Amino acid sequence: MAKPTKYIFVTGGVLSGLGKGITAASIGNLLKARGLNVNIQKCDPYLNVDAGTLNPREHGECFVTKDGAETDLDLGHYERFLDAELTQSSSLMSGRVLLKVIEDERAGKYQGQSVQIIPHVTTAIQNEIIKAGKGYDVHIVEIGGTVGDYESLSFIEAIRELGMKAGLEHCLYVHVVYMPYLGASKEIKSKPAQNSFREIRGLGISPSILVARSEAPAPISIKNKLSLFCGVPPEAIALLPNAKSIYEVPLTLEDTGVTDVICRRLGLTKRPKKPHLEAWREVVARAVGEQKHKVRVGVVAKYLDNQDTYMSVFEALRSAGWANHADVEIDWIDAEALGKAKEADVVAKMQGYDGIVVPGGFGSRGVDGKIRAARYALAHKLPYLGLCYGLHMAVIAAARNAGLKDAHTTEVDPATTHAVIDTMAGQKGKENTGGTMRLGDYNCHLTKGSLAAKVYKTTDIVERHRHRYECVAAYQSKYEQWGIRASGINPDNGLVEIIEADPKLAHPFFMASQFHPEFKSRPTRPHPMFDGFVQSLLH
Repeated sequence: MAKPTKYIFVTGGVLSGLGKGITAASIGNLLKARGLNVNIQKCDPYLNVDAGTLNPREHGECFVTKDGAETDLDLGHYERFLDAELTQSSSLMSGRVLLKVIEDERAGKYQGQSVQIIPHVTTAIQNEIIKAGKGYDVHIVEIGGTVGDYESLSFIEAIRELGMKAGLEHCLYVHVVYMPYLGASKEIKSKPAQNSFREIRGLGISPSILVARSEAPAPISIKNKLSLFCGVPPEAIALLPNAKSIYEVPLTLEDTGVTDVICRRLGLTKRPKKPHLEAWREVVARAVGEQKHKVRVGVVAKYLDNQDTYMSVFEALRSAGWANHADVEIDWIDAEALGKAKEADVVAKMQGYDGIVVPGGFGSRGVDGKIRAARYALAHKLPYLGLCYGLHMAVIAAARNAGLKDAHTTEVDPATTHAVIDTMAGQKGKENTGGTMRLGDYNCHLTKGSLAAKVYKTTDIVERHRHRYECVAAYQSKYEQWGIRASGINPDNGLVEIIEADPKLAHPFFMASQFHPEFKSRPTRPHPMFDGFVQSLLH
């Protein structure tokens, strides 16, 4: 008989943005380092069906899994901390649950029952959690939002009930709280944390682990106060001040001893008591230590309000920097402003960087600036890394540099006479409908001897996609005249996956991908394209 899955539920209180995702991912990291088979899932109370339509300026990047699920950025943290490839089952939003319940009601599956939040919606949530955790030693579930939010109540109730169904000996609740610093009295206050704990206990859940976040290190004595008022033993309380690097958090948690408490509480003591964290400690040492080199990278972007918009891109750049003993200084370049700037100002701006990155995006805003950046990089041999939309900009830039002044993408200019980027024929007229995007993993064959094959050290790769527009095949024969070449092709449909500068240009690094390589980068193993890009900046 298979051993029952152990569940760890992570909730948060006081305010949002505490770092529940990092806490959940860190617990997973430490349990996996002990030899356990771990899965992780984000339950998000938003009424959206998935994260594909959420505004990145407000919610951060949309992370894509290997099977094409459009998810919350926390799944990126999960993958990087656990070095795992997750699937759709690791992302559950209220909209998908409610849609399933309503579809089942319309199909008569409830046989005339009055459909209610309890038990129908809560049971549907539990079913998704159980399904995602099947076959794993431990399944970690992060509940998005803040305890007390109306929209998250169904999820809180669902995990309370699941504790009874699965058996409390198989379930553990972790509550993440915040302790503010009061400047007037120069002390860290625990009252908001106590109130949050009281609130979740009032909803029927009594957490076994308390993680207390703070801006600065809190005095150890505050553990006793939290223990007294929350009913959690001091050894089950972790104090987590802000870290220099998020990758320090697993090590900080391990030092508090709460992972051992989790293992004892869930009966996981037969595994090695000490985790294998040698590689992770090396990553942290590089992340927080002094680097031999320093490079400055300009990211030409339009979403400047929230750095989480390009979270995976930034983490991939940093990881590549650490692997090459380099501190990567990332600087925002406003794509809209760049598009309107005088040519002399564009040149002066570009000359201030060792290399530039044009990340993914949609729509017309900021396009002119991105194209100008790509044109400059190709003509002046400035290292360039284009990601998804960045490939479109690179192809347009090459065409315009070669004389096709009106070369464009039909996403921005449907009437252009030189549509070098367009939707595939079978997608015409369906641009605003579901199912027209390429999402998730696709195969790619690299040209032998190309820069792409050199950085990957192989000729057959699999990468993740999230886009609708493609390079137009009719123009591929002109690429060499434009100073570029298609060095990565999808073997199944012939679509362009990677372009790079023609070898005759002797460009140090000009490469762009139709896919999103940042999603597969890891702090312990930087992605080859980012690694190659950073190496070009150093040489």
